[in-house]
Amino acid sequence: MNAQASFARRLAAVLLLIVGMTLALAQPGGTAERTRAQPAAVAPVYLIPLKGAVGPASASFVRRGFEQARQAGAQLIVLEMDTPGGLDPSMRQIIQDILASPVPVLSYVYPGGARAASAGTYILYASHLAAMAPGTNLGAASPVRLGIGGPERRERAERPADSRPASEGAASAPGRTAPDRKEDGLDTLERKQLHDAAAYIRGLAQLRGRNAEWAERAVREAVSLSADEAAAQRVVDLIAPDVPALLRAVDGRAVVAAGASRTLRTAQASVIELEPDWRYRLLAVLTEPSVALILMMIGIYGLIFEFSTPGMVLPGVAGAICLLLALFALQMLPINYAGLALIALGIGCMVAEAFLPSFGALGLGGIVAFALGAVMLIDTDIPGFGVPLWMIGTLSLAAAALSFGVSAAAVRARRQPAVIADTRLVGNAGLMIDEGWAEVQGERWRVRSAAPLQTGQAVRVMGRDGLVLEVQPADSSAARPPPPSPTSPQGDRP
Repeated sequence: MNAQASFARRLAAVLLLIVGMTLALAQPGGTAERTRAQPAAVAPVYLIPLKGAVGPASASFVRRGFEQARQAGAQLIVLEMDTPGGLDPSMRQIIQDILASPVPVLSYVYPGGARAASAGTYILYASHLAAMAPGTNLGAASPVRLGIGGPERRERAERPADSRPASEGAASAPGRTAPDRKEDGLDTLERKQLHDAAAYIRGLAQLRGRNAEWAERAVREAVSLSADEAAAQRVVDLIAPDVPALLRAVDGRAVVAAGASRTLRTAQASVIELEPDWRYRLLAVLTEPSVALILMMIGIYGLIFEFSTPGMVLPGVAGAICLLLALFALQMLPINYAGLALIALGIGCMVAEAFLPSFGALGLGGIVAFALGAVMLIDTDIPGFGVPLWMIGTLSLAAAALSFGVSAAAVRARRQPAVIADTRLVGNAGLMIDEGWAEVQGERWRVRSAAPLQTGQAVRVMGRDGLVLEVQPADSSAARPPPPSPTSPQGDRP
């Protein structure tokens, strides 16, 4: 019995093993195919380029990229940066998106020769991971007026003589820290902006465990670091020559994003690079201060032309569209409302020059007001967010030429005598538009006729008596020949 029971158990085990192997081999793909498919199952890495000055367009593009990466289940976002700085509201929007992102963000200063200056330094400090390519630099994060742009000239000029150069990094003299340095020559507003910016970047450094002391120096003293110095002083996590090397270097790292920890598996992950779409390009063009100023001028002139000559339609529609686009762009930029008012006043004076006998005073004053307003329009010294002087000069000259050209044409037209040629009217057809009134060659004339006329009836001009035309129904025009021309020869009298 024992032998039979042992044989039965062995037979059952063999049968179960055969059934299991058969089921495994019968599954589609098999074990080998699942192993080969594992690399394709690794979550992708999203690459978002951040090039040029940080503004509303780039902030919107980065936000949409973050949302796409989250919906696609990406394991990492690489923010590829090369920026000289940008606007403070746009920078803070990007930082808020980074801090709230459930997908870890790696800021990567790339390619060689690129920089993450000013606003780029803040964004790098806010990221979960930070990397730089060889030959890149970051820093110079002092606040400039309403934005984050570059070192304040006054602060650089009045920096203490014993302050150390940028290459010395975060090292400081014993017993002396960055917050203790004097900010001589700064008024109350500039000092408040400086302290606010320093506290902001210090908080980001403490959140990510990076060098907070050097971060404050980057704000207070506008210092910069190269890639090697940044890695040595714990400003960035690593140096990588390109994106594949970067993904291999961070493979296996544990990152905490939005309170959840995850381990990166990026060595074999696919990279999805987001290209700027038409919305980004359109917003980037509209938020260019020079383009916004040109659109505003076209819009105002279009509306003025439509109001002065009603019925043209096209100038009014085009002007309204351009003006709305200009206002949309200006509300996203740090504008000076006094400058905007001066521009509107200048254009109004130049337009009034064509209708009022000011002998050039209104036109000259309008040009001066327009030029001053254009210079004051953008209230920031950030590179890439100003109106060039040559553009201001060109627009001022164009507006002056248009204003004085219209005035000259009006004066010439006023000096010419009014002439109404009978030969131009006699024999032409017209249309009765009301009792005693007809439209002839697009003009309204008072008419009289021996035959009764009705509204909408076609008539033909037979003569003119002052400002009254003599007409008759068009179907009977052959019964009465037109009077002879004053210059035509008169026949012999009988």
